[in-house]
Amino acid sequence: MDKILVTGGLGFIGSHTVVELQNEGYEVVIIDDLSNSSEKVLDGITAITGKTPIFERLDLKEKDKVESFFAKHNDVKGVIHFAASKAVGESVKEPLLYYENNISTLVYILKELRKLPSAGFIFSSSCTVYGQADELPITENAPVKEAESPYGNTKQIGEEIIKDTCKVSPNLKAIALRYFNPIGAHESVEIGELPIGVPQNLVPFITQTAIGLRQELSVFGDDYPTPDGTCIRDYIHVVDLAKAHVIALGRLLKNKNKDNYETFNLGTGKGSSVLEVIKSFEKVSGKTLNYKIVGRREGDIISAYADTNKANDELGWKTKLSLDDAMRSAWKWEQKVRATK
Repeated sequence: MDKILVTGGLGFIGSHTVVELQNEGYEVVIIDDLSNSSEKVLDGITAITGKTPIFERLDLKEKDKVESFFAKHNDVKGVIHFAASKAVGESVKEPLLYYENNISTLVYILKELRKLPSAGFIFSSSCTVYGQADELPITENAPVKEAESPYGNTKQIGEEIIKDTCKVSPNLKAIALRYFNPIGAHESVEIGELPIGVPQNLVPFITQTAIGLRQELSVFGDDYPTPDGTCIRDYIHVVDLAKAHVIALGRLLKNKNKDNYETFNLGTGKGSSVLEVIKSFEKVSGKTLNYKIVGRREGDIISAYADTNKANDELGWKTKLSLDDAMRSAWKWEQKVRATK
């Protein structure tokens, strides 16, 4: 099968995608600098699939190292690009770090892909490009709003760079996957979300609070114009998300794409409030979560959930796993991680 490069392949979404790629028979090469991941994730991938992917520890900001990698692996047929910094708050404090890490690395990879006879490129984008959308659910035709953070801006700029590159590169085909809120863990509990330091996302903060690592969960605001006053997001199981990447890649490799640059939303099409996520966790875990309502957090939008019709119809992909499934797997993963520490 074709050789596929997965950058950031030891991260949360990357590792689950590597599993799905290997399950489909692809030969996978991972690049990761281990700045927000662990080499131990390779053991989890191997345990699930029975095959260890090729791993190269490499900093994609080093242009000469990127060139050397592609000289060595000049038979790569596709790239799924996850490697990026992704904490919104940190990006506000360290904008140049985010522009260097998220933009320069993308440019270096695309320069190498242009040299190949043909290549498919899947970009890990985000629903942050829409900001607070004018209409819900959010379609791919929704206007891209001014970014709320340097992180969000890197996703917008990244998409523009890829689009412009595809216009002048007949050998390059790309899809930007704009995903909503990935949560959960693989059913085997061999891989899952491993945030370093204090979690930036809701679900790992919930599970760490439930297991006693955090004293309590802060719910930022209960005065939003939503049914229960808390923010609404579209939470998608990471395994469903990973499968979408494999399908999107296959679309490019089989020349089924309609344009050489396409965008797709990846979500469930259903919004869940922060309190609904907490209730789901309490139901599947049997635990009562210690949380308190605090003031709103700057930059939080009220509500965001996907219109998934384009991905459903064009890719033939639909989510299969529920919010309860995701919370159950996230809790099992948290218990395993703490048991082994």
